[in-house]
Amino acid sequence: MGSIVPYVAIVDDEEPVRKALKRLLRASGLDAESYASGQAFLEAAALREPDCVLLDLHMPRMSGLQVLRALQAARRALPIVVITAHDAPETREQCLAAGASAFLRKPLEEHELLDTITAALGARTR
Repeated sequence: MGSIVPYVAIVDDEEPVRKALKRLLRASGLDAESYASGQAFLEAAALREPDCVLLDLHMPRMSGLQVLRALQAARRALPIVVITAHDAPETREQCLAAGASAFLRKPLEEHELLDTITAALGARTR
């Protein structure tokens, strides 16, 4: 059957962003599923843990930072790439302190995103 394909969870409240990221990741040979909210992702992750998470920072009801803290509280050490259109140094520091592997600003550059995911996946297998 071959090697196991890494599974990346995409958590973003904007449907066009979720669709574009899912299409890009699958075209790059990764398994990807998308979730419209942090709560939906946390429920799904309890059943199938992703190898990496692309996490939007600004979402209604449950922010990306709240998702990070929930994962940290549950001692779930997942590679998490935070994505945001509103980059602020203090927010970046909070996310990295809460366990994010990387922090990228939207609009995302495809090669940078894929390189960041590859690095996050590589760090997990070490």
